[in-house]
Amino acid sequence: MVATVSITNRLTRRIAEKLEREAQKLGLGLEEYILELALKDLDPSERVRGYIETAKNLLEQAREELEKGDARQAAEKLWGAAALAVKAYAEWRDGLRLTSHRELWEYSKKLMDELGSWIYDAWMAANGMHTCFYEGWCTEEHVEEAVKRIEKLVAEVERSVSAKKARL
Repeated sequence: MVATVSITNRLTRRIAEKLEREAQKLGLGLEEYILELALKDLDPSERVRGYIETAKNLLEQAREELEKGDARQAAEKLWGAAALAVKAYAEWRDGLRLTSHRELWEYSKKLMDELGSWIYDAWMAANGMHTCFYEGWCTEEHVEEAVKRIEKLVAEVERSVSAKKARL
């Protein structure tokens, strides 16, 4: 069983801004960057599980944000879920720690080759959601469509990782 922990901590504005700048340099959301910091010293299999569990949690948060009518926040949660799914697959499949948007984009091609061309749609939906967070152009309907595609991505990565573990 995986425990979900919610931590609330007040940071100084200076620290919070520094964390956000560092996250942006890497093309990551703040939550994703903090997760990277937390998981960096873990065993690779624990990191993979952490990525998947956090991706699923972000999907749930995206649904909650949609229910509240906040398409912009839901969109960013969806981007994070997709990015973490790609990171989980890369870590599991090739032992790679992806740390930038460029690496995520490059690795998404491997997922397309191995899991199917539908990955393209899920990846483009995720990137559209990332843009939506910054630009605020998408509607709730856009986000709802992206949820379907990104849920499938996360579920398929989880299934792939779990199936391989069962064969070991």
